[in-house]
Amino acid sequence: MGSLVALPALLLVLGLTSHVWTLNPDDPNVCSHWESYAVTVQESYAHPFDQIYYTRCTDILNWFKCTRHRISYKTAYRRGVRTMYRRRSQCCPGYFESGDLCVPLCTEECVHGRCVSPDTCQCEPGWGGLDCSSGCESDFWGPHCSNRCQCQNEAKCNPITGACVCTDGYQGWRCEELCEPGYYGKACQLPCQCLNGATCDHETGECICASGYTGAFCGERCPYGSHGPQCEQGCPCQNGGSCHHITGDCSCPAGWTGSVCAQPCPLGKYGINCSKDCSCRNGGLCDYVTGQCQCADGFSGSRCQEDCPVDTYGPQCNQKCDCHNKAKCHHINGACLCETGFKGSNCQERFCPSGLYGLICDKYCPCNATNTVSCHPLSGECTCAAGWTGPYCNETCPPGYFGEGCMLKCSCTNGADCHPVTGACMCAPGFMGEDCATECPPGFYGPSCMSTCSCHNHASCSPFDGSCTCKEGWQGVDCSILCSSGCWGLGCNQSCLCANGAACDPVDGTCTCSPGWRGEHCDESCPDGTFGLDCRERCDCSHADSCDPVSGYCHCHPGWTGWY
Repeated sequence: MGSLVALPALLLVLGLTSHVWTLNPDDPNVCSHWESYAVTVQESYAHPFDQIYYTRCTDILNWFKCTRHRISYKTAYRRGVRTMYRRRSQCCPGYFESGDLCVPLCTEECVHGRCVSPDTCQCEPGWGGLDCSSGCESDFWGPHCSNRCQCQNEAKCNPITGACVCTDGYQGWRCEELCEPGYYGKACQLPCQCLNGATCDHETGECICASGYTGAFCGERCPYGSHGPQCEQGCPCQNGGSCHHITGDCSCPAGWTGSVCAQPCPLGKYGINCSKDCSCRNGGLCDYVTGQCQCADGFSGSRCQEDCPVDTYGPQCNQKCDCHNKAKCHHINGACLCETGFKGSNCQERFCPSGLYGLICDKYCPCNATNTVSCHPLSGECTCAAGWTGPYCNETCPPGYFGEGCMLKCSCTNGADCHPVTGACMCAPGFMGEDCATECPPGFYGPSCMSTCSCHNHASCSPFDGSCTCKEGWQGVDCSILCSSGCWGLGCNQSCLCANGAACDPVDGTCTCSPGWRGEHCDESCPDGTFGLDCRERCDCSHADSCDPVSGYCHCHPGWTGWY
């Protein structure tokens, strides 16, 4: 009986504890312990009671009946509380339930990571600190920033992967290598722009020029007067010599030689490197720079091969000879070599007295004395004054010539005469100017354009004689008279064709019709019903055939009279 009562109680206990095992018991973060609990059960027990019964008495006084007591037991039932024990599963300290698992609890939230054990964060790569909220310092990377960077040359380390981010000018896994020659900058991807063998800074790309060059890209040679590295060395060259921009060797200008161009070319040489031979003649000296000859007195020409031109002498032939009467001048000292019949230092004196000539001065000169400069003392030939010619100087210069011997040609134009002595132009009527090439301005005419034109009505005036050329419709000497009636046009030579008393325009011949007429020549009468100038008026007649085309008077029907 007691075992049957205990079975329901056990089932009740199992029902109460079934939820305890929802956590996975194999989870290492699940802990268990025994706990007691009370269960109400119905149980049987031997219930004692006092039982009275009768028996023979031993007492002789009450021999027939004695009362006796004894304790008897019977099965009874009651509700009782039984203490039970069960295994209780729960998350170990520092863990909390999440579904059927126990997960760790971190008091501070893991910002960039996850909680892997109580108050312990596992940080994402690149983050550190108790709560994974701090980025890695520059020299560390990875989870909890536990890995030290291997980057060189101030390169930065990726806090997550540890990869090196190189600074400008470096490359390689650890940024330990310089850019390859010819490249610079970030990731060494920028090509250098330096010229003439220059190298470029692997970080900035700045050009480091080779010896002899300068400029941002080293594209320029060293400035004049310098050479070498950074163009810091001065040139030693003299007299305009230039030094090689790299070596500093002197390149001498024409006329100079030597290591520093300090020595002129030796006598007889000139030019670049003194390599050319002088070619001056007659004692001329050669310029050691250009090779140009500096001629001795009395000589000229590119190589001093010629005597001074006629009538010149001396240094550079710049002296003027003062010899007269066709005497020759010595090209070196200017001494005069007189012709026969003349004497004196300048040959200005005649052997014969004035007016005589011949070997013994026994002949008289035939020249016109007024027009003659001189008579040759030997031949008697006449030398004429300016403006005269002929054997005896008694003829004026022919047209178009002037001066001594009439040898100079006049420059006058438009038929102008030339003064025989001075060559001054004497302009023909209608022209003016130094060479008579300019016509008279409008409104003037005649010699020297001194006369004023008298033409009227816009007529043109001849610059030669002042005659007027009339415009259409005008006539007369001064173009002041209109064409006479019946004529028009240039010179009034056109006949008017106007009829019926029409006026004719003297300029273009157009007709101005009289009242009552119309048409180009005014030969058409006004149409019926009109009258007056240009037939512009309308007749206003009643009981009439028509009106007069001139006056507008009405032509009345028979039996009618009056104006209208």
